[in-house]
Amino acid sequence: MKDTIYILAFLVSVSLASCLGLTSCSSRPSNTPSQVTTPVQAAPQAQAQPDVNTQTKEAEQQARPEIEKQRQQAQQDAEKNLDKEAIAAIEETSKAVSAIAANKPDEARAAIERATGKINILVARNPATALIPVGVQVEVIDAAPQDGKAILQLAQDASKAVEAKDYPAARVLLYGLTSEIRVRTYNLPLATYPLALTEAARLLDQQKNQDANTVLLTALNTLAIIDRVTPLPLVLARAAIDQAREQSQKDKTAAQTLLETAKKQLERSKELGYAGRDPEYTALNSDISNLEKQLNGREDATSVFAKLEDRFSAFLKRQSDRERR
Repeated sequence: MKDTIYILAFLVSVSLASCLGLTSCSSRPSNTPSQVTTPVQAAPQAQAQPDVNTQTKEAEQQARPEIEKQRQQAQQDAEKNLDKEAIAAIEETSKAVSAIAANKPDEARAAIERATGKINILVARNPATALIPVGVQVEVIDAAPQDGKAILQLAQDASKAVEAKDYPAARVLLYGLTSEIRVRTYNLPLATYPLALTEAARLLDQQKNQDANTVLLTALNTLAIIDRVTPLPLVLARAAIDQAREQSQKDKTAAQTLLETAKKQLERSKELGYAGRDPEYTALNSDISNLEKQLNGREDATSVFAKLEDRFSAFLKRQSDRERR
């Protein structure tokens, strides 16, 4: 999948603000598009509306616990990389914006100086690093159909929309091909952020408060996004293989069924375009088919299961480590 560079728009800073200080944002359930919900004032004595997002997430956790386990692990790993100095620099920048709005330029200068100090520490500590992680959001998105024909039809419709330059329609259609755990990291760009702070301080000294405010807001709104995704079909395929190994000694028919499930999920991941041309798909499918033959022959397949699980885990990790900018 071709990498794309995303630059945050204004709404990104709103999303980021909910991450900073908490170090993470909560995940959204599968089959539910990302959205902001505004509660409606209920009439007296009326029952509160059910939280559909929460209910869907709870159902997901009960039905497919392996996905929730993978999501939690992805979030923990991402949170370990967040930089406290960078987060503090952004918080000080926000304080400077608030001070300018309150017509308190001296307080704004002090906040900018503190932010600059944090940035100087970051630059000294990370001379070769361009982006510093300051926030993370982890989502489970499973909007894609299970049927291969439906996936192909969506892909064709999306292609036609792109050819017609109907990009809004194409985005909606492509969202329908999403089945993944998405780790979105917000990053402070060390190349441009310090310059923005310096320019804002200069404008304040010239009593150009609104111009300084604009520069600071632009800096806050131009953090860089990096996405890493873990394809859900691969997570489900690996879980099916694990379960097949457990069943192989007591119920070979159940083990065979689980291996077929793994093959279907492997094919689904390929059809959804998660590195769909990677030759590892063919190799893994062949390994599963060979394992099925061994089970039919009543052979001990313990070592074969172990090798397949290792190979599958390595493939899944390689998929998850790919950056999408």
